[in-house]
Amino acid sequence: MDTRKNIILILASVGTFVEALDIAIINLTIPSIQEQFRIGAGTVQWLQTLYVLFFGGFLIIGGKLSDQVGRKKMFLWGALIFMLTSLGAGLSQSFEMLALFRALQGLGAAFVMPSALSIVTNTFRGEQERNRAIGVFSSFAAIGSGSGLSVGGIISTYLSWHWVFLINVPILLITLILSYYYLPADEKNENRQKTDIVSGILMVVGLLSLTYGTHELVHVKEQPFLVIGSLVAAIVLLVMVFYRLRSVAEPLFDLKLFKHGSLVVSNAAFFTLGAFFIGFLFLISLMLQKDMGHSAASAGLMLVPFSILSALTAKFVLPHISKRLNSSQMGVFGWSFMLMGGVLLLISVFTGHPLTVVLLGAACISGVGMTFCFTALSVLGIQDVEPANYGLASSLSSTSYFLGAGIGLSFMTLMSQVFPSEFAVGSLNIIILIGYALLALGMLFYFILKSLKMEQTKVAVSS
Repeated sequence: MDTRKNIILILASVGTFVEALDIAIINLTIPSIQEQFRIGAGTVQWLQTLYVLFFGGFLIIGGKLSDQVGRKKMFLWGALIFMLTSLGAGLSQSFEMLALFRALQGLGAAFVMPSALSIVTNTFRGEQERNRAIGVFSSFAAIGSGSGLSVGGIISTYLSWHWVFLINVPILLITLILSYYYLPADEKNENRQKTDIVSGILMVVGLLSLTYGTHELVHVKEQPFLVIGSLVAAIVLLVMVFYRLRSVAEPLFDLKLFKHGSLVVSNAAFFTLGAFFIGFLFLISLMLQKDMGHSAASAGLMLVPFSILSALTAKFVLPHISKRLNSSQMGVFGWSFMLMGGVLLLISVFTGHPLTVVLLGAACISGVGMTFCFTALSVLGIQDVEPANYGLASSLSSTSYFLGAGIGLSFMTLMSQVFPSEFAVGSLNIIILIGYALLALGMLFYFILKSLKMEQTKVAVSS
């Protein structure tokens, strides 16, 4: 690959690195933010919920606009939005302003991610060099996600929580300047389809209403009109989205894609994976700091080995397992580790939080389980889809993951308010994680059994 192509790859990869970093980096700063603004866990979780809902809700629109407006323009606009909102979040002096900028960060990320991937796939045309480039691109995202906890913990301890946002500004400023000069100009295309932005906005507002209504159910007696009104508004808005998907000439996405059972199961399992893993990141930070008394820096450093374990698993173990198991079976394998990790964390709650048990549970989840689950479900989501729809199917999977993260986190917080615990992370929180894992395993087992029956029927008919 020539030098210019390498620079383009690095610029696109840095964009997705920062986006992935910001999903995880905030978790170990949560106690510091709670302390400064004097808010509870039920309120502070909105910083993560808003980010993932705006990210997931606008992701498909971001991909469509990348095709319609141009991938370079959308990458630059997305990076600019992310940089300015990071600056705003870092300088925020009230929780309300911080939450607003955090939501808009999600919007910027939704523009950056699909345009960055499109830049990579259109820059590297040969199959071999494209696969290598996508591998580098994906590794930047994995490194960002894996290092977020430790980086956030160290920054929060030795600087302040403000710097977990401000650190993005110089990185993105340099990226923007270089991208303006090095990224190839967008090609003119008169046949680009229009983007149904209305459906996207309705979906995001509907999901926000659903999440808020779910989160505030505990206060339904004090504010019945607000809570019930939010849930009713959510239903109306999401029904409107469904109607538009069936009626407009150029819908946000084609509902016919869901005729594939593998895509349906994959998206349902991705939704559950988002609820499980983002919930786990939120809980492990509270457990290590508030229940076990570790500083943010030491908590972050404790979790570094699991990022390394995840990379080693992906490099050396995953290829061998994937040769022996199909995607749905590998999904069961991965979710079994997630379930095991949840059980170990539950045991730790009842046994005084022994560090070995807590870290072993974290290793099962973030070190092994997540690697297999994400890979298996990604493959499952596109295995029966026509090649022309691979991009859209992948976007749907990412959307399901982030929406599951937002809604799942709100549900977990609601249950914590209804059934409070003496610990920052009570047994009910972990039981909910275990429930997510059992639900995903149930869906995958059902799909496997259904697929086996269909194969047996085909064999019987052919014979």
